[in-house]
This record gives sequence, C-alpha cells and structure tokens, in this order.
Amino acid sequence: MKSRFTWALILVALTLLGIGWIALSRDQTDGNSENASLTEAPIAGYLAPGFTLGSIVGDELSLSDYTGRPVVLNFWATWCPPCRAEVRHFQDASVKYNGQAVILGVDQGEPLPVVADFGTSFNLSYPLLLDLDSVVNRKYGVAALPTTVFIDADGVVREVYTGIINSAVLEDRIERLLSEG
Repeated sequence: MKSRFTWALILVALTLLGIGWIALSRDQTDGNSENASLTEAPIAGYLAPGFTLGSIVGDELSLSDYTGRPVVLNFWATWCPPCRAEVRHFQDASVKYNGQAVILGVDQGEPLPVVADFGTSFNLSYPLLLDLDSVVNRKYGVAALPTTVFIDADGVVREVYTGIINSAVLEDRIERLLSEG
C-alpha cells in the first residue's frame, strides 16, 4: 500500500514540476511584434541570426542595419570554384536590385588582403564581409560552400540554398522576397 502511495506522490510531483517548467519556459514577449515569438535560427521560417562583421573597406556591418529590406547572404571563399563561378550573378543582382534588396558576401575565414584582392579582380561592389573565425558561418550552420540565405524584409529566413546558384534562380528568389514586402 505504501508503495502505491509513494508512486502516486512522485507522479503528482513530476506533473507539477512539468507544468511549472512549461509555464516558465513560455515566451514572455508582449505580442507587439508579429515576429516577436520567432526564435533565431538559420532555417526557413525563423528569424535570421544577427551578426556584426567587418567589411573589406573597414566598415562594421550588422544584419540589423538592413531591417526593412530583403537581404541575400552568400557564404563563400576565394578558393571555392563554384563560389568563383557564381560571384558575377551576385554582382549583377546587387546592381539590378540596388536600394530594393541587399546582397552581402560573407567570406569564410580568409584574411583581408586575399578577400580584397578577389573583390577587386572581379569588380565587386557589394559588401564583402570578413568572418575571420567563421563564427557567423557556424551560426548559420554552413556545411558546404557556396550557401545562400534569403531573408525577407522582416528578418525571417525564407530559404537556404546550398550549392552554386545561377542568375535566373537568384533573381527569382529576390523577386519573391520583394513581392512579399
């Protein structure tokens, strides 16, 4: 008899602990923002993880600087042949959508002179960011290069595209982001 009573007490205690945990774990936002309850994650439907990186021209740029405009993050490296093949598409898109959407190139762990020389040799005018310790690459779960992340004007990831991208697909994804806004 005592054994059943002990188990019943344990079960009640665990239930109360579970209810307490759920209550404490709930999102405590005030509900003023449509995206307030979204968690940051590099996955479609989640808020894009924030970051600040230096550019090849010495500026510090944050993802939050572009709130209100769609952002295309291209994770790449100078030694990556597919990255080199697609870079012209990003340059063309940055010119075509200038002021409407932002293209940011996030280099994976290479020093400033290497990235700056690459940008000059390809006449790139969009910001090239230096992720020297690959912190942002890890934050976004980049497992292969190139990887492109499409973020809407509200800061929500809409798509993560792994592999080389052509101009038609890139422009289609940017047009989709612009039509959502």
